[in-house]
Amino acid sequence: MKRVAKAVGVLGLVGFAAMNSPYAVAAGEDWYGGISIGQSRAKIDDARIASELLGSGLALTSLSDDGRDGAGKIFVGYRFRRNFALEAGYFNLGQFGFAATTNPAGALNGTIKAQGLNLDAVGFVPLGDYFSLFGRVGLQYAQAKDSFSGTGAVAVSNPSPSKSAVGYKAGLGAQYDFTDSVGLRGEWERYRIDDAVGNVGDVDMLSFGVVFNFGRERPAPRSAPRVVEVAPVVLVVVPIPPKRTQLYCSILDIQFEINKSTVQRESEEKIDTVVTFMRKYPDTTAVIEGHSDEVGTTADNVLLSQQRAEGVVGYLAGHGIARSRLKAVGFGETRPIADNSTEIGKRLNRRINAVISCATDLEGLTVRPARVTMAMEMEFDANQADVGAQYREELRKVANFLKANPRVTAAVEGHTSNVRGLDREDAMQLSQRRAQNVVNYLVSNFDVPRSRLSAEGFGATRRFAYNTSAEGQRDNRRVNIILDFPN
Repeated sequence: MKRVAKAVGVLGLVGFAAMNSPYAVAAGEDWYGGISIGQSRAKIDDARIASELLGSGLALTSLSDDGRDGAGKIFVGYRFRRNFALEAGYFNLGQFGFAATTNPAGALNGTIKAQGLNLDAVGFVPLGDYFSLFGRVGLQYAQAKDSFSGTGAVAVSNPSPSKSAVGYKAGLGAQYDFTDSVGLRGEWERYRIDDAVGNVGDVDMLSFGVVFNFGRERPAPRSAPRVVEVAPVVLVVVPIPPKRTQLYCSILDIQFEINKSTVQRESEEKIDTVVTFMRKYPDTTAVIEGHSDEVGTTADNVLLSQQRAEGVVGYLAGHGIARSRLKAVGFGETRPIADNSTEIGKRLNRRINAVISCATDLEGLTVRPARVTMAMEMEFDANQADVGAQYREELRKVANFLKANPRVTAAVEGHTSNVRGLDREDAMQLSQRRAQNVVNYLVSNFDVPRSRLSAEGFGATRRFAYNTSAEGQRDNRRVNIILDFPN
């Protein structure tokens, strides 16, 4: 009967289902990590247990199995490309067991615990900006610890055998990313486990977990202030958040000298254009946003940017624009548009953005600003650049305006959101195709001379909003048509 203990290392393991995903969606390369918990499942080989007992002269009278337990894992991964990553981790599949009674009278109890390390190759199939399916295959190094005890007619010769071995693992899963930094994943995985008494079987794990992405951009390091010559300021129109209707807006962008908040004389001429615009459209309002570089303390920069914004509000109010239509907000150093490690970048970040609410009668516009931006929400299918038929009427208005003003030219700018998994080169090419398709549409459908149109793709380099929300990513996915007036 002493053979029974060896014969009953019979936790033949088959079956464990899990949900967990290695999908770390970020543009380009990304580190990520996370934790998952769930349930594991193993099938106990009842037939083999009965056979081993019978071979030892014992008849099986009853048998109960415990083939389920809690399970979990901790993982870290590196995403090399949009569709491929390597992931390593630690897993614990829990404990499974059985209890048997025999004739002559006796009892046999057995358990097995399994845990180990894994290294997987993971392939992804993104189904949009936030959702992805994936599959994995890899190797795992698992330690199986068995425990057996017998009473009565059942004797156990080796109560605590253990074994470590390499096996395969595979899985399927899905992940949804709530922000650039946090996602929820679900996964099924199968682990091939060798126990300590000669049995080989599968354990399935079904789990849910949280993924944390670490590949986000960091602010540029601070550097000591240096006085630099300020380049001439210009009136620039930058994109506004696209709305559900097509709107036409004027936006002011001026820079400041280091640690200064007064409006320069050469900038006044540019602000006068905004005055003209707001006088023509008395229902429009403006939010004057002040910004700074990262030189100095955070508190000082917020105060300085607020003073800059209030200075522009005061200028506009002094030229007949009611203060009830104006609002000043200082953002300090929190919204850089350039690299603060360079002098040029710091100068670009010392700025005022005047976001002017929109007028809708482009075809009747007689104001002569340096540039006017048409911010159109032209949504595209994932990785597609075709212009939808729903934009025909708005593009017709642009064509009519160009025909009525033969000296005006138009630059079409294509942009993408900072979708994780879409590298810089792909984003540039996609935004260029979108801009070029708008140009082609104006030429082929409305006979606008191609010589008066240009197309350029900027990828995700000129974001308007932060990409941490669905709304922000939608706002950054846009096509702008810049109307350039001759001098």
